[in-house]
Amino acid sequence: MSYTLEGSTGTWEIVCGLEVHAQVISKSKLFSGASAEYGAEPNTQVSFVDAAMPGMLPVINRECVAQAVRTGLGLDAKINLWSRFDRKNYFYADLPQGYQISQFAHPIVGEGIVDVTLSDGSTKSIGVTRLHLEQDAGKSLHDQDPQRSFIDLNRSGVALMEIVSEPDIRSPEEAGAYLTKLRQILRYLGTCDGNMDEGSMRADVNVSVRKHGEAFRTRCEVKNVNSIRFVMLAVEAEAKRQIGVWEDGGEVVQETRLFDPTKNETRSMRSKEDAHDYRYFPDPDLLPLVLDADWVQSLKAHLPELPDAKTARFVSDYGLSAYDARILVMEQATADFFEAVAKGRDPKLAANWMMGDFFAALNRTGTTIETTPVSAAFLGELIDLITDKTINGRIAKEVFEAMVETGQAPAAIVAEKGLRQVTDTGAIDAAVDAVLAANTDKIAAYKAGQEKLFGFFVGQVMKAMAGKGNPALVNEALKQKLA
Repeated sequence: MSYTLEGSTGTWEIVCGLEVHAQVISKSKLFSGASAEYGAEPNTQVSFVDAAMPGMLPVINRECVAQAVRTGLGLDAKINLWSRFDRKNYFYADLPQGYQISQFAHPIVGEGIVDVTLSDGSTKSIGVTRLHLEQDAGKSLHDQDPQRSFIDLNRSGVALMEIVSEPDIRSPEEAGAYLTKLRQILRYLGTCDGNMDEGSMRADVNVSVRKHGEAFRTRCEVKNVNSIRFVMLAVEAEAKRQIGVWEDGGEVVQETRLFDPTKNETRSMRSKEDAHDYRYFPDPDLLPLVLDADWVQSLKAHLPELPDAKTARFVSDYGLSAYDARILVMEQATADFFEAVAKGRDPKLAANWMMGDFFAALNRTGTTIETTPVSAAFLGELIDLITDKTINGRIAKEVFEAMVETGQAPAAIVAEKGLRQVTDTGAIDAAVDAVLAANTDKIAAYKAGQEKLFGFFVGQVMKAMAGKGNPALVNEALKQKLA
């Protein structure tokens, strides 16, 4: 899907790549045994290694390595059996060592791919350049005191995967789709929780613009954007800024910028560092990381079913549309819930109920798949009551709302409220006769050609029967008597 921005000199193309920092799900940090749990009191989860006390040596966390390998496998990427940790040197108050242990020349994961689906139904493959492991820095708190900044080192040393894309992204939508898909894969794999509001996943957005067919122009990096929506806004805002600079006869300067969502603009943070500014060199305290090929294969053998494979299975096994399958597969918990509801039932009816009334109820009540009072078993039972004609579709909606409010089983609600569908043809005929007797003028109009009045008669009969009449039998009785 072609996307361009208009300027005074014509159309411009966006060139974008994302560097995503994803916090590894692990009980302890990358090089120390301190807890990596989020939300503790400041500076309560800091080991001597994290605080860079003299003489402290890092020790690699095997589970963090495994999580990086799982992620690489989930991205269909090359796993490098030999990789190396380097020191990335820079000085900031929340970086106790004065360097960050990272990977530069020899990352643990090489080239991979992320396939995204766009709003028009088209698909695009976005390349992954690399994934490397590194330790996070601490956190500077500037809003606690009017004159001083505070440092929290709980995050110092927490394992990060930096996932770097190729500059294949050409629009804000593609940036959002890539980040959404990457987050989905990580959550399915269980390697990162993707909670962007907690900072466990954030993106550096690299943006440049060019005329169609040109070589790449100078890029700028927008740092630490913490929501998918803000990434999309930042791509467009920075692209428009750069177009303005070029068209005014200026030169875009390579630099690091921040995105201000309140003003929907980027602003300069500092001149951009290149790799040589960080003075990378191999970390002398860590041996190269050598992986066993059989161990990597065992990790691959135990990967869960990933979103694309699950989507394809939902289409082939359940007969769902590709769109419905993608919606239901968006979260692992939602997909599992659907499969529990659909087991032994009409899958399309199950999908319609989930994507209609069920999702609407989650949004309205602020609940989730995990906290909803309507279990998969109960929603399945409700569908069974519709299928065996115990209740009709209209009554089912009433029963469902009662399930949301009370958490009761649907059968109990039907029995308690006397909502069982009426299939007694004698009772239906009596209701039809009463409605027709009260609307003789409309019968004449119907027979004169106003066929839309049939719906009026159906509605009146259902109203007279408190919505419990079997719709098919009501329609049949009306057609016979009106004929």
